[in-house]
Amino acid sequence: MKLSIIIPVYNEKNTINEIINRVKNVQVFDCEKEIIIVNDGSKDGTIINGFNVLNHEKNLGKGAAIKTGLKQVTGDLVLIQDADLEYSPDDYVNLLNAYNFQSPIIYGSRNLNRKNRGYLFYSFGGKFLTKLFNIVYKTNLTDINTGFKLFRTDVIKDAHLSEDGFEFCEEVTAKVIKMGYKIKEVPINYYPRKFSEGKKIRLRHGPLALWAIIKYKLIER
Repeated sequence: MKLSIIIPVYNEKNTINEIINRVKNVQVFDCEKEIIIVNDGSKDGTIINGFNVLNHEKNLGKGAAIKTGLKQVTGDLVLIQDADLEYSPDDYVNLLNAYNFQSPIIYGSRNLNRKNRGYLFYSFGGKFLTKLFNIVYKTNLTDINTGFKLFRTDVIKDAHLSEDGFEFCEEVTAKVIKMGYKIKEVPINYYPRKFSEGKKIRLRHGPLALWAIIKYKLIER
């Protein structure tokens, strides 16, 4: 089995080469790894060594970077890995252990492991969005905005993603639920960073995520 790991990158000069090394070195059973890096218009001097990198001339957003990466995927499974150090590749095994044909979508939930939750307000915001999502889509998820998502490749490609920003999380979750799939969650470790260390999410992203939850309930696939 081949695991394609998409790493969207925006202004991560201090972490990108470290996360690449960790992804390269982590053991994923007997899976072959394909690492796909998308530099989403970084302006901080981010340099990525030793890989062919897909480049956006300007910053388009995390969702846009993932969509660009998906066009190059050749693996059986797709895993999204942020370019910071908040999510550890050591947890890949937790997601892969939970994967099977009946469970082709695995989310690594920060809320199933309550250590290191980061900014209280943002933690509350993520829980609120997840709660709202559960009400609207009649699900029982704990962390729709996790940065660790594993999909069977045909599932995520069939979702026909359109969002360019962080609301990718709400869109893809809504669409796969409407496609009839169930999402399995497993606990992961989380190492939150501060805004001074480059954290990207801002208050303005909340209303966009909220609208995405409602929008994808109202429109057809």
